[in-house]
Amino acid sequence: MTVTNFNYPPSNIQNRYQSILETVGNTPLLDLKMADMPKLNLYAKLEHLNPTGSVKARAACFILNTELENGTINQDTTIIESSSGNFGVALAAYCNKLGLKFICVVDPHISELNKMLIRQYGASIEEVKVVDKNGGYLLNRIKRFKELCSQIDNSYWVNQYANKLNSDGYYHTIGKEVCDVVPNLDYAFIGISSGGTITGLSRKLKENYPHIKIIAVDIVGSVVFGGTPKKRYIPGIGSSMRPSILQYAKIDDFRRIEETDTIKSCMRLLNEHHLFLGGSSGSVYAAINKFFIENEARKTTDVLALFPDGGEKYVSTVYNINWCKKIYGQDFNYDWTINS
Repeated sequence: MTVTNFNYPPSNIQNRYQSILETVGNTPLLDLKMADMPKLNLYAKLEHLNPTGSVKARAACFILNTELENGTINQDTTIIESSSGNFGVALAAYCNKLGLKFICVVDPHISELNKMLIRQYGASIEEVKVVDKNGGYLLNRIKRFKELCSQIDNSYWVNQYANKLNSDGYYHTIGKEVCDVVPNLDYAFIGISSGGTITGLSRKLKENYPHIKIIAVDIVGSVVFGGTPKKRYIPGIGSSMRPSILQYAKIDDFRRIEETDTIKSCMRLLNEHHLFLGGSSGSVYAAINKFFIENEARKTTDVLALFPDGGEKYVSTVYNINWCKKIYGQDFNYDWTINS
């Protein structure tokens, strides 16, 4: 495994920072070798190495700074958003840095670690505990933050599900980073949740690699691409609704992944590649394996995998065998053979 794009900052004054939050972006791009699929050149973008631990640091930084610059928000504005965890942590951190008030609307799936971080960054938490009609919490979270916006003067709803700045943040940052260093891409596998990442990144990739196929990675129980809603236990991937921002995405196909395959793929990434990553990353890796089992690569194929966050926030769930057996049955094991 070789590092394709990892530049240690030169030891000079121009590359010193006053805050870790200034180091957002320019994450490593790894060239992963898959022993069972030798024709694949798999480029893995490691977004857990952003400050705040996920790809969502990019959007939080981009949206807040853009809206401050154009005067949409000011120092007296209360920022409000719904988040299953990573975006909430990122917004809390950047709001703290910028001196902005922030209310994060969450649900019981948020990890205790994320909840602690959001509070330590000075934000307030509103927890929605009633399940919506699709078996998740998203619709009721949206209802709650709309109530907050109507009650609080000078409030700003980030609205990651529809805000064009959300997708623009990824278009101008991660999209440019990939296109600047990768000469060719045939496929990109990108997890889908609020929709901003895949919308911005898919647009940029299609501009630079006209023949590329964008494969959205969803989870069983999500309704983004239709289907029957089902209770989901792993945050950060899937949705109880189809985000309106997806109307601007360039998606060619999608794969739905079982949560058990997500978990097993997280363990495979850890054991085979020494990558301690989160549930959405495991879903992406599972989707790549399944896709190329169904569509064998008979010639060299260049594939981008977006790995959005790290595994620390999943220690009590994905990486806890007792939790897995409780949720998925006592026969559950970490054997990562797909569809075993």
